[in-house]
Amino acid sequence: MDPQTQDRLDALLRNFEELSPRFVGYPCNQDFDYTALVPFLRYCINNLGDPFHDSNFQLNTHKIEREVVLIFADLMRLSRERAWGYLTSGGTEGNMYGLYIGREIFPNGVVYFSQDTHYSVVKILRVLKARNIMIKSQDNGEIDYDDLYETIRINRDSPAIIMANIGTTMKGAIDDVDRIRGILDDLAVTDSYIHADAALSGMILPFVDEPQPYGFDHGFDSVAISGHKMIGSPLPCGAALTKKEYVARVARSIEYVGVLDTTLTGSRNALTPLMMWYAFQERGLDGFKSVVQGCLDTAEYAVTRFQDSGIPAWRHENSVTVVFPKPSPEIIRKWQLASYGDIAHAITMPHITRQTIDQVVDDCVNQDSPSPSWRSNHHPPI
Repeated sequence: MDPQTQDRLDALLRNFEELSPRFVGYPCNQDFDYTALVPFLRYCINNLGDPFHDSNFQLNTHKIEREVVLIFADLMRLSRERAWGYLTSGGTEGNMYGLYIGREIFPNGVVYFSQDTHYSVVKILRVLKARNIMIKSQDNGEIDYDDLYETIRINRDSPAIIMANIGTTMKGAIDDVDRIRGILDDLAVTDSYIHADAALSGMILPFVDEPQPYGFDHGFDSVAISGHKMIGSPLPCGAALTKKEYVARVARSIEYVGVLDTTLTGSRNALTPLMMWYAFQERGLDGFKSVVQGCLDTAEYAVTRFQDSGIPAWRHENSVTVVFPKPSPEIIRKWQLASYGDIAHAITMPHITRQTIDQVVDDCVNQDSPSPSWRSNHHPPI
């Protein structure tokens, strides 16, 4: 290799090695090892088309992909006989697919989403040209159910497509899908569809003893879950999951590649299904339960450590998102924290240790110029 090229690669690798231990503010698990899959990098593999349909393009991991989809179906309480899905490039594609299916079922439907919904959804709705109304959020990040009720009541002659957050980006809030379903029933809205963004919490709630309502048995019609978050992957990835009968509405046959076109993209990543499958094989569901519990324990430690240091911090039940007042720009940059308005958060992914939390808290306590409202105006929302 040319020495200059090698120097650039070495410098980039050193930079990643330095930054990775201080990757605290974003839900990307750094604790994985896919060395066993390196030989597959020698091949151009492509999961073209529907993973549940044969393809003339045989260099694929469709069989592996189907197994992963059905694992997610089990976790989301959708019977394997009714389940359909595919592995995506991440949460945005999963959300787009769910809303696309909802729009295809109800072309005149109105999409309802909250202020705390992921920023990609506004873009998705523009691309889909779907009618939509933003609903207020509560201080804790959940959708405002009273505002949702009144808005649907005013528009109850139109089908309702609900964009439910199963763990919001900044606060980790979970919209109560049972309550949302109750609103639809109370208003006699018979044409409805609920898509759930469970990017992070979709791999948390199935592994806790007392989860908030989630899953297809609580009204989901589709769900998006990320793979590079709690599972962990060097590449962004995820899953879109829905029901077979819904997908039949959008499927069409593509003769020259011998596939059914049911996904948003044509050529699709064939490596990330292999990675997610490998992670499930290596850890097993019991292993993920242990990982999730460890993350929740670290999150509770973080809340206690912040509070004992005089910094108001809080988290939702079953959440690894720890919210606290926004620190200085220097601390945000050092620890790669996510901030919005006057708050920031740390997310206790599997690679985050208690020692890491101690260092973040100590930096926040000792920062040179804390905000005047640091200890007075930030209280956990009720």
